[in-house]
Amino acid sequence: MQEEYKTVYRGGEGEIVEKKSRFIATVRPVHSEEEVLAFIEEVKKKYWDARHNCFAYVIGVTNPTLRCSDDGEPAGTAGKPMLDVLTGEGLHDTAVVVTRYFGGTLLGTGGLVRAYQGAVKEGLQASTVITKRLGYRYEIGTDYTGLGKIQYILGQRQISVQDTQYTDKVLMKVILPYDQEQCVVSEITEGTNGQAVIEKGDSCYFAEDGKEILVFEE
Repeated sequence: MQEEYKTVYRGGEGEIVEKKSRFIATVRPVHSEEEVLAFIEEVKKKYWDARHNCFAYVIGVTNPTLRCSDDGEPAGTAGKPMLDVLTGEGLHDTAVVVTRYFGGTLLGTGGLVRAYQGAVKEGLQASTVITKRLGYRYEIGTDYTGLGKIQYILGQRQISVQDTQYTDKVLMKVILPYDQEQCVVSEITEGTNGQAVIEKGDSCYFAEDGKEILVFEE
């Protein structure tokens, strides 16, 4: 499994105008080609009167599927430049459709490339991009004397506690990043003189969206 990768969490829409031609980029997170095709059709129906609806998408992480279309624009002036923006940003599971309303002036090959890429960048600016990181769910049990030490260790490594249950003991639920897992477990074990009860759970991907921790089952 990939340790981390970038993707779109919430899609958005951005627009640029070049010599009276409108370029509207619609960005969407996707996880299958069926989902992509439905998304493209949705945009085409919304902008049914547009001259072009060009698209590009990247699906998957380890061996991603990459596709693009110029939709009637001169070959290589729309789809591939759009795809280059997605791959250049290191994005996965992301699709974009750029809708063009022709303004009456030809832009030339270079102008089209710049316009389509510029529209995609605007669309991404309007979207929420996150970095998904591989981690493992952990439950950490401790008595109250060890709580402060554990909180300090987690705080030093900027690991957020998902849930804490207080009874006669304390049970904390956290996600430890793949690359910090062993170090954190060792530090907690040493810091509590082996008194903490540490149980490892399933793997998952997680990401930060502001102060919110997002958890993804994959």
